Amino acid sequence: MISDVPKTTGTLYIVPTPIGNLEDITLRSLRILKEVDVIAAEDTRHTKRLLNHFNIDTPLISYYREKELERSEEIIRRLQEGQNLALVSDAGTPCISDPGAIVVKLLQEKGLTVVPLPGPSALTTALSASGMTSSGFLFVGFLPAKKGQRRKILRSVSTSEYPVVLYESPHRIDSLLADALEVFGERQCFWARELTKNFEDLQYGTLSSLLKKCLDGRNRGEFVVIIWPGAKEEVQGQTVEELLVWYRDNSELSLKDVSRRLASDLGISRSQIYQQALSLWKEKD
Repeated sequence: MISDVPKTTGTLYIVPTPIGNLEDITLRSLRILKEVDVIAAEDTRHTKRLLNHFNIDTPLISYYREKELERSEEIIRRLQEGQNLALVSDAGTPCISDPGAIVVKLLQEKGLTVVPLPGPSALTTALSASGMTSSGFLFVGFLPAKKGQRRKILRSVSTSEYPVVLYESPHRIDSLLADALEVFGERQCFWARELTKNFEDLQYGTLSSLLKKCLDGRNRGEFVVIIWPGAKEEVQGQTVEELLVWYRDNSELSLKDVSRRLASDLGISRSQIYQQALSLWKEKD
């Protein structure tokens, strides 16, 4: 229960909401949504349906990505006046590939109280069903819509020793898998679609096999995609030039990334390595 003891400022509660099945909301989340003064929602229409289902009539204000900074100022003002607020996204945990991180950062800087509640998350739900045995994972979230930007990020994580976890929309899943296959080469992959809903779909295979399923069928609902690391290749070479040539011919890393890595590994100037790399890359072209 929210304390009745008067205090100077209010509390912002970060409240996860169901990613599909409404039974997944916690009792604590329902209580907080009933007791706060205002709920800041990514989409008030979407959240209103959830509130109606549980007979909750707490007032709503919108808090969507395009208005984050503006709405953050209002939330801060309300908290400073002593109001308690709940922050919700359309589904799952706010601030994880959803609006919310901006206001939370501002509140932390101002010393205002933020209380996170545990609850539904597409990320952890998918991971639990993937059979992943790694001690960690690399969460990237949604990639850019533009192909060049998307591939740039994929290249930057292509050598990760951990599984890479991505979110994707149904109308771009084929582009993501095609680009991942091009950048990573063939790898083991898992997707989780329509999690907790009637047509939940969990598929494990290779990038090429899941791309084929994707192209052959109708894709509905957002995807969580997990791509396993590739086989680790041993870098060949003794001198800086030999190492640069190996990376140039055997790696998807960019010239800048190679220079940065070798400078760190060898403890020498990055600018020096970059100039040598630039010359070798030009020779290949």
